[in-house]
Amino acid sequence: MKQEFIDKYDTFLFDCDGVLWLGTQPIVGAIEVVEQLLAHKKQVLFVTNNSTKSREQYAKKFAQLGFKGVTPDNIFGSAYATAVYLKQVRNISKAFVIGESGLQSELESEGITVLGGADPALDRPIAPEDYDQIRPDPTIEAVVSGLDHKFNYLKIAHAQAHLEQDSTLFVATNIDSTFPTNGRLFPGAGTIAAALSCCSGRTPMTMGKPSPQMMDAIKAKTHFDPNRALMIGDRLNTDIEFGNEGGLSTLLVLSGVATKEQAEAAVELQKPDYIVSSIADLL
Repeated sequence: MKQEFIDKYDTFLFDCDGVLWLGTQPIVGAIEVVEQLLAHKKQVLFVTNNSTKSREQYAKKFAQLGFKGVTPDNIFGSAYATAVYLKQVRNISKAFVIGESGLQSELESEGITVLGGADPALDRPIAPEDYDQIRPDPTIEAVVSGLDHKFNYLKIAHAQAHLEQDSTLFVATNIDSTFPTNGRLFPGAGTIAAALSCCSGRTPMTMGKPSPQMMDAIKAKTHFDPNRALMIGDRLNTDIEFGNEGGLSTLLVLSGVATKEQAEAAVELQKPDYIVSSIADLL
């Protein structure tokens, strides 16, 4: 590896989609970079806005793709950050969730009762009788929005009803507009959060990058020195802003969303310290 550069940092934070892999394919050189950093006794953390998987599910994905030595303790996802915030900070006991099994699992692991989520009963078109039955539920303390590949009208109608109550907290795991896979961009969790905002007139609290709540959670768990840490990502308005605002050095890879031209024209908070074509350039 480029030893002089690597020696500047003790902690390396990686985004995943677009940095380490695209869809189900590791980016060339990514496995070797992670293995060599671990061999150099560096602290390696994976910080993802993807809320569809729990930390345990993410660790399995790393193993399946060929990454060795990655455990749930290395992984900080927006689902986990959301669960910790809701339970530990806001003392939420019950939530309606638009999201998948990973998000539901993390919330339930913190003792939060989940309605919606991966419940197959909501994976259908809305029926005429639903209009009379969908009402605000006073026991629902929060509506949580994440990426949901089965998002539909029935789910948004339930969420809207609960958000009619001003006391109901509205939380988005992240507001990424898109995510990269299979060589192109697809709608992200921010698209779903925007739909809920539109129908409810509410603006969600955001937990994923670049939210400072995510950085605070990571610092509290790992106690790393920001002056000796590098954030590596492919998005300017999430990864790079997240690292810059947290006092870290930042490196943009061009294997995902952002281009070099966009980085050069970005506002100061979203300008990376370094730009490389892909993570393999560290080899």
